[in-house]
Amino acid sequence: MSMRSTAAVAPSSLPSCLDLYRIINPLAGIPKPELFSQVSRFCQAHGLQEKVVVFQKGALVAQNPDFESIEELDEDDKYHLRREITHKWHLPKDLYYTIALCSLGSAVQGWDNTGANGANLSFPQEFGIERNHWLVGFINTAPTIFGLCSAWATDPLNNWMGRRGVIFFTGLFCVFPVLAQAFTQNWWGLLLCRLFMGLGMGIKISTIPIMTSETVPAVIRGGLVMSFQLWVAFGIFIGFCSNLIFYRIGPLAWRFQLAAAFAPAIPILVFVWFCPESPRWLLKKGRIQDSFQSFCRLRNAEVQAARDLYYAYCQVMEEQNAFGGSSFIGRAMELFTVPRLRRATLGGAIVMTAQQFSGINIMAFYSSTIFAEAGYSTTQCLFASFGFGLVNFIFAFPAIWTIDTFGRRNLLLFTFPNMAWCLIIAGGFFLLPEASAARVPLIATFVYLFTAFYSPGIGPVPFVYAAECFPLSHREIGVAFCVCWNNTVGSILGLTFPSLLAGITPTGAFGFYAGLNIIAFVVIFFALPETKQRTLEELDYIFGVPTRRHAAYHIRTWLPWWIKRYVLFNKKVQLEPLYHLEGFEGGTRAEAVAVH
Repeated sequence: MSMRSTAAVAPSSLPSCLDLYRIINPLAGIPKPELFSQVSRFCQAHGLQEKVVVFQKGALVAQNPDFESIEELDEDDKYHLRREITHKWHLPKDLYYTIALCSLGSAVQGWDNTGANGANLSFPQEFGIERNHWLVGFINTAPTIFGLCSAWATDPLNNWMGRRGVIFFTGLFCVFPVLAQAFTQNWWGLLLCRLFMGLGMGIKISTIPIMTSETVPAVIRGGLVMSFQLWVAFGIFIGFCSNLIFYRIGPLAWRFQLAAAFAPAIPILVFVWFCPESPRWLLKKGRIQDSFQSFCRLRNAEVQAARDLYYAYCQVMEEQNAFGGSSFIGRAMELFTVPRLRRATLGGAIVMTAQQFSGINIMAFYSSTIFAEAGYSTTQCLFASFGFGLVNFIFAFPAIWTIDTFGRRNLLLFTFPNMAWCLIIAGGFFLLPEASAARVPLIATFVYLFTAFYSPGIGPVPFVYAAECFPLSHREIGVAFCVCWNNTVGSILGLTFPSLLAGITPTGAFGFYAGLNIIAFVVIFFALPETKQRTLEELDYIFGVPTRRHAAYHIRTWLPWWIKRYVLFNKKVQLEPLYHLEGFEGGTRAEAVAVH
């Protein structure tokens, strides 16, 4: 079966230019005797003979999500399957342990950013480079610059070491180079330490979202994978707390502010070996028994583990037929030459670029500098930045519940225009006289509002999206490309911001980023598919629909519906969805169409 979506005759109620696109269950249409025979051969081939009955049940559920009608299931099986819907957050402790461990690794990222934020007020003066804006920007962005190269090591390292091994390896770079920053005696020594930090961070931020996405159920994958960004926000907040604690030390404060970020990495090095390895990575390596054991630790019942494993196995077989590249270079080229992969690459690049266009990393690195430009003292700058970190952390929580219901795409379309006007107004208040008592509080207020819109939108979406849009065969190298692109754009913006701030003033800089937010909104509207509540395997078919047809659907179908529903207040108007799921008899997912 082809990995491309298949077209059929459009329903008569729709314009003739519409084609029907189907997401096809690889088990669809297989008679029960033949399905049981295939499952038996699968179990025999992989040493799971004792679990044949469990896998037969799992295959039936994978074939037909309307499990109530499956007579082979007993009440215990149905109990756990029902609770997937009614108690979707009731998950095994091993799954939550894995998420917590990965989330802790994310905190290092945010903490380092805010350590540099506070240190920016001190180390340039100590090293005599306070007037060299380009050099200060280069030192701050050194981890992301070096991450451009290191991200490409994600694929071979994950292939060799597994997800857990890579998380441990990269944790080493979050301890020793981070600590070494406290002992540097010149600017190039500090730069060298931060470059080594980037070696680990580029690989870590690629691997952690992959690990999370491959272990969690589809229905709440976004809410749990976004824990990466939630804990980055937490790390940013704790980093600001650390900056305030160490500020009173005196001239050495910046050394403690930079080095303190090593703390979250220590427990990662110890406890990562106690969480289960990614079952999909084990499946990819042909370790089927180990994959089943891992799934059993990550699901509440064996029938759920068998269903997810067998469904993923069947899809992997499809991928092997569809994608021929086995070498690193071959897989890298396929990201741009195979249509399904090219659309995933485009989607990942869009959200990564949009995150940097939002201006949040500029706030994370330079908020203290921005507040200093507004007229704050050093202490006031640190407290104002603390408020920025607190808002960023608190407003990340709504995304846990909305990212899998409201959707990734809708969150972005709602938040980007709001971030734009917040930046415009904040920039405008820089024009108030410095003697005005309202100037600084108003600037801070709209910076905080900007952050409140960022945190549930473009904050968590990019790494969730990148980790789920690629098939298993290309997931590591696809995410590596997305992270590399994110670091490229982030490095350019971070490197140029000090000079931009000095050249066009804060008002011009804020206006510039407001414009980038609007550009991101337009591109997302036309070119970004929705991925919520789809299994990683079903997304192969979502990205089988050409981008031009996504764009046409949103112009011809979605936009007119939105105007009728929310501008003309017609509550009866119905939206024709984008995809049709075929082969899920009795399933709960909606039918959909895609524009030709």
